[in-house]
Amino acid sequence: MLAIIGGRGLTELENLKITHRQVMRTPFGEPSGAFLFGTLNGHEVIFLARHGFGYTIPPHLVNYRANLWALREQGVSDVVSVATVGGIRADLTPGSLVVPDQVLDYTHGRDYTFFGNRNTSYRNIDFTLPYSSKLRSRILRGAEQVQQPCLDGGVYATTQGPRLDSIAEINRYQRDGADMVGMTGMPETALAKELDMNYATIAVVVNYAAGRGDSQTSINMEGVNATARTAMDSVRAILECVVNCEDEDGNGN
Repeated sequence: MLAIIGGRGLTELENLKITHRQVMRTPFGEPSGAFLFGTLNGHEVIFLARHGFGYTIPPHLVNYRANLWALREQGVSDVVSVATVGGIRADLTPGSLVVPDQVLDYTHGRDYTFFGNRNTSYRNIDFTLPYSSKLRSRILRGAEQVQQPCLDGGVYATTQGPRLDSIAEINRYQRDGADMVGMTGMPETALAKELDMNYATIAVVVNYAAGRGDSQTSINMEGVNATARTAMDSVRAILECVVNCEDEDGNGN
């Protein structure tokens, strides 16, 4: 089963039929909100609003462990994350869509692993390729089918938030090899790996990162919100195609 984790607007899919909502409980606390169960083009899907349905949970307080644990308990094998980012690389202009293939973690103080108890055995997950290659390919094929430009690959720098970054910080991330910057990529990506879930991200570029493009001295938040609203139309179209690739591919890494 496919789950989609994202923000506002993602449940406004043309062929989506919501069947019910369900509140979940986990050993790691409560997820961000009730799960929305439904079918999309005849395929079962689950939607989860990462920041809560009222957009009240900041990125550093999201219960990433509960979110993913509860999804896995419902039989989810594939997770598509939709996340807004700032573009660092020159071609990542506002409105662009990217499917990152690598991640950098600048977060701190978050519950970042399920192996946090000395009384349970643990394993070292292989994080060489953080994202599922097959799920990334499904997203890119979906974008091609709806003729939506979507860039293949990029390094997602995850910062603590909830504040945005200074120019000096963005310069640092760029020196480290980052192409885009957001606040929710980690530990979500690693936790999905720990649970053996196939996970990939559609990154929506909603602004130039600090010191780039029209963000030389400030970031226009009204422009950010307007870009996000427009880009979600493209994301929704891609997601409708992604579920149709499920029969063709099955599950996999």
